[in-house]
Amino acid sequence: MAGASADERGTTERVLALLGLLQQRQVWTGPELADRLGVTPRTVRRDVERLRTLGYRVHANQGVGGGYRLGPGQDLPPLLFDDEEAIATAVSLLVGAGGAVAGAGEAALRALTKLDGVLPTRLRHEVRALSDSVESFGGGRAPVDPKMLVTLARACRDKVEAGFDYPSGSEVRRRRVEPYRLVASDRRWYLLAYDLDRDDWRSFRVDRMTDVSARTRRFRPRRAPDAATYVQESVASRVYPHQARFLVHASADTVRAQIPASAAVVRRRGNELCEVLSGGANLDSVLMHVLLLGHDFEVLDPPELGRRCRALAERLLSAGAAISPVPDTEE
Repeated sequence: MAGASADERGTTERVLALLGLLQQRQVWTGPELADRLGVTPRTVRRDVERLRTLGYRVHANQGVGGGYRLGPGQDLPPLLFDDEEAIATAVSLLVGAGGAVAGAGEAALRALTKLDGVLPTRLRHEVRALSDSVESFGGGRAPVDPKMLVTLARACRDKVEAGFDYPSGSEVRRRRVEPYRLVASDRRWYLLAYDLDRDDWRSFRVDRMTDVSARTRRFRPRRAPDAATYVQESVASRVYPHQARFLVHASADTVRAQIPASAAVVRRRGNELCEVLSGGANLDSVLMHVLLLGHDFEVLDPPELGRRCRALAERLLSAGAAISPVPDTEE
């Protein structure tokens, strides 16, 4: 505050500290606030009045269980965040910006822009690292530790190696990777990275990682696949022992509305056709999922799935042959 006296600056800092305390829990007694702020209860009462003149509705109740409580106002007043809350808010806004709720994306981006404009330099770098390192497909997803996302986003931004423990079968192994992008799916967060021990690109579920750390060793970026497409295809098909491709006689928008983004990749093939890539424990289960969409379709790959189609058709005809046809009734 340019031109403000030391007393004025002290009062302002104390009032902001009081506001921060009131936002932390529902009710504070006067002596509790005085003790936390290092002032007298009378000073607390004066500072509460200052907050009220700024538009904050601070309620004071007497008696047992009474105290000061911050109530909702007619307009949204400024909020105070600590570092972890600010980072968590930025993560949530990034998720909202990539979400499927109509109108939420633009509002989330506006809010993220406002947040970035007032953040301290030390936090602005972290938030921008997230902005530059996150892609998405699908809608809402399971929560993960914001600190973990920040660590991975920073490693993506700074092009430094990262390490984490990750389950592999019945074991948990340490993985060394060159992180490229964080990808938010309709269910989970994933990291697309180059696995140094397997010498290939891999996608990792962030919620399955533990002991995540970023190293100081920098790497030269490799030519990478499209992050969102790679992760979606991995989630929808590569993790399964059997994969199949179909040409479905319906628009891509229609089929995407029927299949979760994590269950299949849907590619547009004109206005009324689309290609569906999916995987499963066996080919019959993949075939049934596409059959139940209710659209005409053709098998593109693998060739053996065509034989499974004929076998399934014969089985269905055989099952229906035992039922006598219902005769037509005259009106």
